[in-house]
Amino acid sequence: MQFLLLDISQLNRVRDLAHRIWNDHYPAIIGQDQVDYMLNEMYDLSSLERQFNEGDKFYLASESNQDLGFASISRLEGGSWFLNKLYVDTNNQRSGIGRDLMDQLIALNEINVMRLQVNRQNYKAINFYFKYGFVIEKVADFDIGNGYFMNDFIMIWNHS
Repeated sequence: MQFLLLDISQLNRVRDLAHRIWNDHYPAIIGQDQVDYMLNEMYDLSSLERQFNEGDKFYLASESNQDLGFASISRLEGGSWFLNKLYVDTNNQRSGIGRDLMDQLIALNEINVMRLQVNRQNYKAINFYFKYGFVIEKVADFDIGNGYFMNDFIMIWNHS
C-alpha cells in the first residue's frame, strides 16, 4: 500500500474516487439527489482546489496503480485537527486501508486531538470511528443549501 500526500495537480484523483464511493454508499443514506448536490458542491475540482489552497492536506491510498481511499485534514486553532474526509472504496472496506490512512495522518502530522463529522445514519463509519477511539462529542445539523441538511455526530479523538 502506498500513501501519498497530494499536490493540487492530483486532486482529480480525489474527485474521481469520491464520485465512485459516494454513488456506491450514500444514496441509501441520504438519497441520490443529495449525493449529486454534495458531490457538485464539495468534490468539484474547483472546490477541491479551494480547500487545498485554504490549507487542507489531501492523502491518497493506492496499490498497483489503483486508488483505493483518500483523506483530508486541516489544522484548527489551538493545535487540534479536523478530519474533513476519510473514504475507502466500498469494495476495499474492512481491509485495513481506513485504519492505515488514519495511522498515517496522525503520525505524519503529530496529531493529538482530532474532530470529525459523520452522518448519524452512516453506521459503518460510526463503528469504524468508535473502534479507532473516537467518541461522540455532540449532535449537530447543518443546512448545506438547496433544502438539504447534514444530520451529523461531531466526534473527537484524543491521543492518550
